[in-house]
Amino acid sequence: MENTSGQGKSAVVPMELDRWNWGAFLLNWIWGIGNDTYIALLMFVPGVNIVMLFVLGFKGSRWAWRNKRWIDIDHFKRVQRKWAIWGVILWVAFIGFNGVFIFTFVTMFKHSVAYEMAVARLSTHSEAISALGTPISTGFPWGSISVSGPSGRAALSFWVGGPKAEGTVYLNATKDFGRWKINRMELEIKGRAGRINLGEGATRAAIEGAATGTWPHQHQ
Repeated sequence: MENTSGQGKSAVVPMELDRWNWGAFLLNWIWGIGNDTYIALLMFVPGVNIVMLFVLGFKGSRWAWRNKRWIDIDHFKRVQRKWAIWGVILWVAFIGFNGVFIFTFVTMFKHSVAYEMAVARLSTHSEAISALGTPISTGFPWGSISVSGPSGRAALSFWVGGPKAEGTVYLNATKDFGRWKINRMELEIKGRAGRINLGEGATRAAIEGAATGTWPHQHQ
């Protein structure tokens, strides 16, 4: 069969090549530049990019054959196979990196001093115990934590629950000269008006709990 690659729309695409292209699907616009298929740059258009992923997968091989000159069919197959392999490698690396990031994020928040101090105070606060009952379970903290040397700030919220009720704890804490301090802490009980102020009157046991690691059971 005559090699018509690189001849644009007039090029005859061999049937064995007119199939799904994993390299085009996984690497989209990068693959497009490398294969002279610049329509792949539509990946940068919001709303079009998702559709283009599948269009490139279906039509990528056809466009690459027509847009770029290839030595022969085997050359085309070898190159496209490499694109597919690199696409898989980069996606696995991307997923792995995000997995490490999420794990680090979860660990940092779950074991932050501000969160642990809040849990300790909650577990020894008479009003909280009366409203929730015991044992008190706590959920994952959401919000923001920023630390810069001896200074820092935390704005968090997390689910709490007990035999009597459940609710949400809201926390604002700061780190000054290397020590964390709870500035404001409130408990909102689900289905009840108002909030319980947990920001004052912390017992010594609650403060020491942050250092000894004695916490109530945490909700999984």
